[in-house]
Amino acid sequence: MTRLITEFGFGTSLRRGDYTQAAERAIRNALWRNSINLAELYDLPKTAMRIRVEIGVMRPDLVDVSALGDVFPYGTPEFEVRHGGLDVARPGGSGNPTVMANAALSVSLEGAR
Repeated sequence: MTRLITEFGFGTSLRRGDYTQAAERAIRNALWRNSINLAELYDLPKTAMRIRVEIGVMRPDLVDVSALGDVFPYGTPEFEVRHGGLDVARPGGSGNPTVMANAALSVSLEGAR
């Protein structure tokens, strides 16, 4: 399949240091910032969408990928979480860091010609 579009998003967990929450917010930022009717353009159902989701956070091992699938209203997401993003320490070094996550969503369509 050929990638047709890529969208980017950014998300944070300001106080809890929650990498999954930051990743989810980055995905939502990429999805809801745009309204692209890609499937309709090719006269295909939205279920034909294949979505490669790349997430960058400082602690990839702390992202619960199973919780991220529910964010997508349609299509089939495939996840890759890797080192990236940014952790910002609290003043004085106490408490959880602010977690920043980046997301790249690349969409392909099964059956597009």
